[in-house]
Amino acid sequence: MTGTVTRGRPVRIVVDGLAVPAFDGETVAAALLAAGRRVLRTAPRQAEPRGMYCGIGLCFDCVATVDGQRSVRTCRTPVRDGMRVETAQAGVR
Repeated sequence: MTGTVTRGRPVRIVVDGLAVPAFDGETVAAALLAAGRRVLRTAPRQAEPRGMYCGIGLCFDCVATVDGQRSVRTCRTPVRDGMRVETAQAGVR
């Protein structure tokens, strides 16, 4: 890869009550990964941590509540300034 990476306009999303920087054009999952957030929920049966797995919306490991809507796949959801995201792992970073 040559040259520089151009990112969109900086925006702010709120994840589990904390401000997280993001950029227009990226997904919620990408913003969370860039901010160091790896765990988004816990698997119901084994209580294992889950985060982004496939990155293309086929699995459901990256689901979170986005602006009050439950079970949103964050790898397919673009960020929006002021968006509120609630993970099932509040307090786990």
